[in-house]
Amino acid sequence: QVQLVESGGGLVQPGGSLRLSCVASTSRFRIYNIDWYHQVSGKQREWVAGFSSDGHPNYADSVKGRFGISRDDAKNTVYLQMNSLKPEDTAVYYCKATLGIHNYWGQGTQVTVSS
Repeated sequence: QVQLVESGGGLVQPGGSLRLSCVASTSRFRIYNIDWYHQVSGKQREWVAGFSSDGHPNYADSVKGRFGISRDDAKNTVYLQMNSLKPEDTAVYYCKATLGIHNYWGQGTQVTVSS
């Protein structure tokens, strides 16, 4: 069992930035694939960013060029740097850890982009 804790969300004005963190409880963190998702109230959870099998970051078209995903395996942490935020980025952001058929989710962190 892996526990994930997201943090870093909050209220930010359009054009602002936030950095989300996802800390995992496992010492085997480096073998897990980590993705970020977001979910708008009443809608399905959507993939935002992750890593390809060769370790390169991938992004949803809606955030490409504005968001950056990175990981620090020594700290069991994945980050999501969010720049040039838009009101439509408002959502609860979740990280997901995957190993084989096993998926683990954090509790989410709310991001609100509003003036």
